[in-house]
Amino acid sequence: MKEKTITITVDGAAQGQWSNLLLELNLIKKAWRPFGVDMNLKAPGIKNIIEWGNKTGEYVRPNRKKK
Repeated sequence: MKEKTITITVDGAAQGQWSNLLLELNLIKKAWRPFGVDMNLKAPGIKNIIEWGNKTGEYVRPNRKKK
């Protein structure tokens, strides 16, 4: 099957909106993977956004006080 390319240009989005858009596209990518669709997302800062957006509460702030 021929590779297909889509280009999305976003102008005027706030940082939170940009993060949400990338996280939603990542959810679509994960949902379509079992059906044989391999999507590749490229965007500035996508690695960090997806890393932080997929955390499920495992981050624990280190204790600043020494015991």
